[in-house]
Amino acid sequence: MKKIVIAACFITGVVSFAQQAAAPLDPIKDKNLMTWYHQDIASGNIYGVNTQNAYKYLESKGLKPKTVIVGVLDSGVDVEHPGLIKNRWVNINEVPGNGIDDDGNGYIDDIYGWNFIGGKNGDTDVDNMEVTRLVKKYQPIFEGANSVENKANQAKMPADFDMYMKSKEIFTKKSIEAKQNYETYKRISDMIPSMIAMLNGQNLTQEAVAAIKPATPEQSMAVSVLAQVSRDPSVTGKSPAEVQKFLTAQMKEALDYYEPQALKQYNLDYDPRASIVGDKYDDYSEKKYGNNHYKGPDAQHGTHVAGIIAGMPQGSEVQYGVGYKTAKIMTVRAVPNGDERDKDVANAIRYAVDNGAKILNMSFGKPVSPGKEFVWDAFKYAESKGVLLVKAAGNENENIAEHVYFPTNFKNADDAQPFISNMIVVGASTNDNEFLRADFSNYNKKMVNVFAPGDKIYSTVPDGKYEYLQGTSMASPVVAGAASILLAYMPNLTPAQMIEALVKTSNKSSVNAMINSNTNNRFDLISEAGGVIDVRKAAEYAYSNFYKPSPHSAPAKVKPSAVKKKKVKR
Repeated sequence: MKKIVIAACFITGVVSFAQQAAAPLDPIKDKNLMTWYHQDIASGNIYGVNTQNAYKYLESKGLKPKTVIVGVLDSGVDVEHPGLIKNRWVNINEVPGNGIDDDGNGYIDDIYGWNFIGGKNGDTDVDNMEVTRLVKKYQPIFEGANSVENKANQAKMPADFDMYMKSKEIFTKKSIEAKQNYETYKRISDMIPSMIAMLNGQNLTQEAVAAIKPATPEQSMAVSVLAQVSRDPSVTGKSPAEVQKFLTAQMKEALDYYEPQALKQYNLDYDPRASIVGDKYDDYSEKKYGNNHYKGPDAQHGTHVAGIIAGMPQGSEVQYGVGYKTAKIMTVRAVPNGDERDKDVANAIRYAVDNGAKILNMSFGKPVSPGKEFVWDAFKYAESKGVLLVKAAGNENENIAEHVYFPTNFKNADDAQPFISNMIVVGASTNDNEFLRADFSNYNKKMVNVFAPGDKIYSTVPDGKYEYLQGTSMASPVVAGAASILLAYMPNLTPAQMIEALVKTSNKSSVNAMINSNTNNRFDLISEAGGVIDVRKAAEYAYSNFYKPSPHSAPAKVKPSAVKKKKVKR
């Protein structure tokens, strides 16, 4: 599940460039912005998660951390990234590169994890959306040439028919949008050279644009684009060459997003699975397939997630993950550029659990799930092994009780309680206290447990680089990293106890939640916690309520002065 920041958006048929106002410092140089999500609200007045004070508190109790393996179920991870290499999980029971399944787990040379969307013929990059797959599968059954058979099938398979109709509605709408957006951005991209020529060598200003007299509809569109761009503080006054560079980058970002949608994700005739993975996709009992290509064709998303959990400062970079002292990243590739398949998700969960992961981060999701029962079985398996599941709430700006976002821990939206006790669902917050809910984040008081920073998050991306990304995909690993701190210092904690500690100690806010409702439109009413997690407070809560020293561990040494402080009335 990607939340991709595209600068161009449509307003009444005209392209508008929705950039942030110029910051006091270049974001690439603003070290406070790079690490804002670690800050303490008490001292910085920003809803960060109080990372360093959590470590200080736990260490003040004489506790020593034990490594926690965190499975990153995602698009792939650049395991050679300098910021991640020291915190990657290594399967010590496997001999690298010998082509033998040394540990007997059924996966050959799985040194850093496994890839369930690859095979002997390579790796899946772009795949269909789930609605595309379902329309292709069920359209001949429910809306084929024989109307009598159609009605019989609809009556015989009511649940499948309902899922098909929902998928068809989404597919029809989204496929049209994707094609229109792709064609529009392609058109704008193609006109960039002539657009720049219209500036006639002048720097971009509103006055310079106003002086242009378009002679054709194409030129009128070009002038509209230039007029919008000229209002952007980061671009106005720039030379034609600089404007061209800006526009080219913006259009590339838009085309990289919409071209796969238009040509592949919503294309009923596109199916990369059979030739690449080579498995029997509908056979959910099949588990031994894939390869050990941890990075895959596009590891931006997964690498960014991994850095938020366990990135280590390196060189001149100050970025670090919440669990940089506690977490080791196990890479389990299961999410293509498109929708994840339920079979892969179920197998990825079981692989990670069986190979020692105690926390799984799942920054993905979709509106329909034909194999949800198999995913739910995998959830129950993880629960039986004491594994915490951390799940992104989604980026549709929707109430997920009304718009279900799979995989979910509620079998029905009107259920009073989730059917498992080991999943925490995470919405995305910002560093703006007045607009605390990220405007894309899904929400619901019952079905979203907590919020965590997910806007303007600086982290690792492939090839040794770093970028800002946003999404509940970024908020979820903040919580996964936080949970790794709790579990590393207090290994006896159960998933339910970690969830309780994070929920009960979140920093609340009653600001306007900016949701499309006049009811419960406050930040403290759109999640169970009503606030943003605070790892320091969660650590104290867990230590006070749940911590049990190991019978084999030495008692914690506490200085006399610390004992006296405990007696002070606060």
